[in-house]
Amino acid sequence: MNSKYSEIMNDKKRIMMESVGIDYDAYEFEGIGFDYEKMMDDQGYQIDKIREIQKKNMVGNTPLVELRNITAYARKYAKKGYGARIFIKDEAANLSGSYKARRAALSVYKAKELGYKGVIAATSGNYGAAVAALAAKEGLKCIIVQETFDSKNISQPEILEKARKCESYGAEVVQLSVGPELFYMFLKLLDETKYFNASLYSPYGVNGVETLGFEIAEKMLEKEGKYPEAVIVTNAGGGNLTGTARGLKRAGATTTKIIGCSVDLYGLHMASDHDFNRKSFTTGHTGFGIPFSTFPDRSDVPRSAARPLRYMDRYLTMNQGSVFFITEALALLEGMERGPAGNTSLAAAFALAQEMKEDEIIVVQETEYTGAGKHSQPQLSFAKKNNVELFFGNPFDEKPGKNIIFPIDGSYIKYKEIELDTLRKSYMKHINVDELTNKDKEFLIEELNITTEQLTKIL
Repeated sequence: MNSKYSEIMNDKKRIMMESVGIDYDAYEFEGIGFDYEKMMDDQGYQIDKIREIQKKNMVGNTPLVELRNITAYARKYAKKGYGARIFIKDEAANLSGSYKARRAALSVYKAKELGYKGVIAATSGNYGAAVAALAAKEGLKCIIVQETFDSKNISQPEILEKARKCESYGAEVVQLSVGPELFYMFLKLLDETKYFNASLYSPYGVNGVETLGFEIAEKMLEKEGKYPEAVIVTNAGGGNLTGTARGLKRAGATTTKIIGCSVDLYGLHMASDHDFNRKSFTTGHTGFGIPFSTFPDRSDVPRSAARPLRYMDRYLTMNQGSVFFITEALALLEGMERGPAGNTSLAAAFALAQEMKEDEIIVVQETEYTGAGKHSQPQLSFAKKNNVELFFGNPFDEKPGKNIIFPIDGSYIKYKEIELDTLRKSYMKHINVDELTNKDKEFLIEELNITTEQLTKIL
């Protein structure tokens, strides 16, 4: 087997295409674009089939819960007549404890359908546990490749927690230090084992999340007789937002605003050995959310099915301290102890609800399980060990990697907004804008969710 770094990396397109069972070349246009919708239609499944697969695997049909006490707390700081009702989709009820089981159920099903003997996923997050759990149910081998340590062999408690969870389902966990070896080792293992690439960014990974958006629309229509005004989605690689938005639209919720949200880790480089353990969130942050929005094809498949700029109406960020604050508020006010990912969006929903009328509805579209390493307390203890200061104050003064500032009270929980045109301009940096054909421009109008006039202005 080829084992040298350069040989493996030069052969990555072949390895990726063989391991996921898709001929991506069939969807390429001449120029920069590709037929995204055809790729999704050809490789995906109808929504009823996806729901059937997920139901068989104890995935989906999770509760939609109104957070009455959190809503009341938000209204305390809103002007009269304002303070939208906040609901949350409790995805911790899925097998393996997060919405990622929706993606895993479809990917593992496809792997077995195509005759692969095992699956591999590169993830330090909940997706690894989901793939391991679903592979165990289907009798497939499973390898999870994690970016786990810095050069001093120190790892965050949340990452170690997820490794233990994967191993408990019988998966082999390959743990690596931060840097380029993660993708190299992932490709090398795919080439050696001939296992299925259970990528987060394949059409199967994104189709699996469509049921989440579909259920939100379906359950809200049943409960309240209308679709929600806004759905807030924690954004990292973009598949969560893409799948949820597509599901909402499939169900008819075409006017619902899709709002992305990430933890603000501006200034910390995700591939930096120094910065690796100076953050308290391993996913759902700007270190993934912005790069994957502006260059989605940086993923482990030739063309990513996660295209957040196609669907996003707004993009908000929250500081780390506010997310920890709302995590505790959720436990104390609603009796729901949940992990950090969904609480990123809940913090944004808390602030945003105060700007919306009290008869309007915001849905936070996911929760996740919390465990020994994922709990706020070990994460904050770990931050202190890494000389990150913790104190109460104004969250807008927080400097990622240097301090975590908790809001003094709920009135201090505020979001920052990222202008989508800023992201669209960053997307353009990856292409030669001087050689765009009319076909290229048509692709960009769909890809960036803009008009011809807006494209001209951005160019």
